[in-house]
Amino acid sequence: RHLSRELIGVVSVRLTLLYSTVLFLAREAFRRACLSGGAKRNWTKTINLLWFTVPLGIFWSVFLGAVWLHLLEVPDPTVVPHYQAGVVAFGLSAVIELLGEPFWVLAQAHLFIRLKVIAESFSVLSKCVLTVILVILYPQWGLYIFSLAQLLYTSILVMCYVIYFMTFLGSPEATKKSFPVARMKALLPNLVEDEVGHTVYFLILQSFLGKVLKISERYVMTFLNVLNFGDQGVYDIINNLGSLVARFIFLPIEESFYVFFAKVLERGKNVKHQKQDDVATAASVLELLLKLVLLIGLTITVFGYAYSQLALDVYGGSMLSSGTGPSLLRCYSLYVLFLAVNGVTECFTFALMCKEEVDKYNFVMLALSFTFLCISYFLTHWHGSVGFILANCFNMGIRIAHSIHFIYDFFKESTCRPLSGLLPSPLLLLVYIISGAITVFSEVFFCCDKGWMARLIHISVGALCLAATIVTMFCTETKLIGFVRSQFLSQYMKKGT
Repeated sequence: RHLSRELIGVVSVRLTLLYSTVLFLAREAFRRACLSGGAKRNWTKTINLLWFTVPLGIFWSVFLGAVWLHLLEVPDPTVVPHYQAGVVAFGLSAVIELLGEPFWVLAQAHLFIRLKVIAESFSVLSKCVLTVILVILYPQWGLYIFSLAQLLYTSILVMCYVIYFMTFLGSPEATKKSFPVARMKALLPNLVEDEVGHTVYFLILQSFLGKVLKISERYVMTFLNVLNFGDQGVYDIINNLGSLVARFIFLPIEESFYVFFAKVLERGKNVKHQKQDDVATAASVLELLLKLVLLIGLTITVFGYAYSQLALDVYGGSMLSSGTGPSLLRCYSLYVLFLAVNGVTECFTFALMCKEEVDKYNFVMLALSFTFLCISYFLTHWHGSVGFILANCFNMGIRIAHSIHFIYDFFKESTCRPLSGLLPSPLLLLVYIISGAITVFSEVFFCCDKGWMARLIHISVGALCLAATIVTMFCTETKLIGFVRSQFLSQYMKKGT
């Protein structure tokens, strides 16, 4: 409400793209390689390998920073001041975050979930508070505001991990748990040959292609100029609002259970050569995870359609609730369903693929990347920014199909059928359909230009439909409810401590 759409577009699309691209190119392959394998890995060599992300990050920051400054369109300095400082600050913040990579991987591998939640929450909160203060007091600073906030975010994030391990290593708790690292000195780089280095090389291409597919609409916006900075700002606001569930629910599930599947099953071995108890455990968890994310995605899709315009009007006023904003968020509600299923299926697939399968998948990803970029370009010319979301749905559909094919082939020689998790009960599907129809009619008659009393009626109708859906869910999906109670509310949080 206090900034121009152009400034928001440059920060949310252009500079955030620089920051996230540097991080993905520098660390994603290392993360996947170092989180695979059993508990008996050589942590000295693993930590040593992770420090290579820092010089890689410096290289990509300098290289891509030069591209962002000299090859891409530079915003009007009267509308978006201090663009050059923003590019430098966001590239530097990526390098700072890479300094904490060994600590992050060590914490993730040992399921320090609480540490991750606290560190990310505190750093994001600090970033938001500083941004709000500077926007209100010094709006003329332009990109200086977001540059300082971004540097604060990455610095606090790294410091949280460093401070935690400084107090944890050598403590009685670490000794009791037989923690593999005893001193902070062991977390410093030491040049020796690493056994997981070979795994990194064939994951680098996969990580890069995955990044292109994940946020390729930003690349199309940035390099092909299909939308102006103002439209990019509105699109990114809708994108951030629509992806809240994906970031706060789906992404933690994907990251945590990638580690789980990588530990329970051995990469590259078929189901007959795995321990059958581990196969049954992994299949049961995968089935219930698929059911969980599917129901969350369906709930958002069904209710998001009828409440997108109201949510945008409350959140951002007429700037968002008029024009293409509601259509964007409605389409994004459908896209969340694709994101939900793709996250779980791919986390299992990537945890089990052998080198040859990853190499084969890289060619599929390469073809899909090119196809997706073309579809994004043409759909954007046809249907504006909505075309990006439609193209993303197509992209996710292809990726889900590939992962489902892999999962089916993996389990076809066993009695386990985890893909049944993608089939909710018929009664629950009927309730979803009825709820969707009722809320759509409610939006037509009571929202959103008919006063606050009509809006309250519309909200009440949605609340009743949602309550009916949840009650039906508890009655028909008893196995899933038990899984959520036992795993997420007790054992999962217990491991996080």
